[in-house]
Order: sequence, then structure tokens, then C-alpha cells
Amino acid sequence: MTEALMTHETAGEAPSADRPLLQVRGIVKHFPLKGGLFGRSTGTVRAVDGISFDVRKGETLGIVGESGCGKSTTARLLVDLITPDDGEIVFDGRKLGRDLTLTELRRNVQMVFQDSYASLNPRLTLEDSIAFAPAVHGMTDADARRLARELLFKVGLEPKRFAGRYPHEISGGQRQRVNIARALALSPKVVILDEAVSALDKSVEAQVLNLLMDLKAELDLTYVFISHDLNVVRFMSDRVMVMYLGEVAEIGPVDAIYAKPAHPYSRALLASMPSMDPDSRTEAVVLTGDPPNPIDPPSGCRFHTRCGFAEAVCSREKPLLHARAAQGHSAACHVGGVDTGHTLSELPA
Repeated sequence: MTEALMTHETAGEAPSADRPLLQVRGIVKHFPLKGGLFGRSTGTVRAVDGISFDVRKGETLGIVGESGCGKSTTARLLVDLITPDDGEIVFDGRKLGRDLTLTELRRNVQMVFQDSYASLNPRLTLEDSIAFAPAVHGMTDADARRLARELLFKVGLEPKRFAGRYPHEISGGQRQRVNIARALALSPKVVILDEAVSALDKSVEAQVLNLLMDLKAELDLTYVFISHDLNVVRFMSDRVMVMYLGEVAEIGPVDAIYAKPAHPYSRALLASMPSMDPDSRTEAVVLTGDPPNPIDPPSGCRFHTRCGFAEAVCSREKPLLHARAAQGHSAACHVGGVDTGHTLSELPA
């Protein structure tokens, strides 16, 4: 790591081996809907509804699920771009709002968004965009610009060619590289990637994914990687969290979930993955219908209205996350749970 990068690192005690770097506990975010002549409340969208999970130092946690499941809302809650209604976020043992200030959180947790163009100020050069945050946090202008050029080089953009350009003068893949460089400008410990490669064509996507892997190893980063592309998530992630309608359906090691998903929704998602092998084509419909309305979600298990293994208990009682065979693998499903009242002990093969 260069001297300019090292001088701007946030001092702090390293997380202990058994303590997650980032902890989310019971976080909730509901969005009220207004309508009518007087703007009265007409309902509430339960975007994120009491989810809990950990992110360990040095890992990549992938988050997957259909559109509207709460992935992007979760990402914005992690960096406090939107304020949670309930729950807590703990970074490196310190709770946000009590032991940890928002400035310290933003210094340690950065985010790369999906829209590479909208993320950049069109009136700032690429160098100015990257140097802005370090300058705001106290770095001299000369050091901030030197750091910006070093980061441009680190993400594969020659500073002499690109430092003075504006966002509209470069391609989408190059803009996303600039956004990655900007996210690294404060030497964060955690980088949240919200559909960061989904707008890129496949050849450019592969280059950016390889860049992210190289930067993770070089700078000892921790990633939260959000994507709808299950193949990309498998390539990038150490663990995977599957979300459905604002809740955690399943979480565990990537190999365990992809080899033997314990939740019917996870199984349906994985079965929908395209395959190049003609013998592995999906012929049966594994998931039907659209997700229920998040304003009025189903009682009990929110997936039971689309689940082929649903029984009476599924509509009556909300399933809790139960441990499965693999270490660290849990699923919120009555099938395979302990004393849940479901007749199946595991999902059929």
C-alpha cells in the first residue's frame, strides 16, 4: 500500500478473530405510502423487516434475491444513506450512534452503486471526484490529488490519460473503475457493491470482477456483494445470504447453498440459472407467480404462497432460521427445522 494510502487509514483496534467486522441486528425499514387529497397514509412497504446477519473480516458476503426483496435497501442501511426504523448496526464492536459516529462509519464502509454515470458529478474531472472525499476528511489538496492518481493507476486507468477527463468522456466500464477508486479513497475496511457490474457487458464485467478480486487481496478488503446474477455471486462470494420479501430466507457458505439449498426459494433461484450443458436444462417450472405485495405480505412464511412444499403450519407460523448440516448454514423454513410440525424432514431430491 502506498504512503498516501497509509496516511489516511482509520486508526482502530483490529477485530478479534471471533468477532465479525460488521454486525446487523434486527434492522427494520418500512416506507409509508401517501395518497389521496390530503396525503394520508395508505399503507406501508415492508422493505426490510427485522433481518440480522454478520460480515466477517476478509470475506465476501453475497446477497441475492428477486427485485424488490430488499437487497438495495439493506445496502443503503449499512452506510446509513437511509435511517433504519429499528435495529442496530455494529462495526468493529462499536454501535452506530453510540460508540461510532456516522463520519467514522462512512470512512470505514464505502459503497459502489449500479449506475456508474449517476454516481459521478458530471462537472468534476475524474481526479477531482476521487480526491474530493480525502480533502473533506482533512487531507491536503496536493496529497488528495496524488492519491487520486495512484488510485486511478491501481484500477487500470492511466492517470496521464484519464485524470483530466469528465464522466461523459469515458465508457461505462471505465466509469465503474473510477467509482471503485473513489470508494477506496478513504481506505475503507468494507466495500458494498450494489449491482456494481450488472450494467456492464460480459467482457467488461469479467475485467471488473477480476479487478475487485485483486484489490480485495491487495488491500485486505471485506465485500458485501449484491447481485441478481447467481453465477457472478458464486464466483465472488465466500458466503451467500438469500433474501425474500424483506427477510432472510437462507444464509451459509456458498458451496453448501449451491450444492444443497435448504430453502425452497433458494432451490428455485438456483434451478433458474442458465446452463451451457444441454443435459442440465431446466424443463419443469420451479417458481411461479410474482412475489406478494410487500405492503400486505402473507402470514407465516412469506414464501408459502409460491412454495410446492407448503403445509398448514407454513401459513400459520413464521419460520426461524434453523441450523442445517453444513457449519454456518441456516434456513428459515419449516422443512428440516426442529419440532416445526412440518411432515418433511428435508427437501426432496
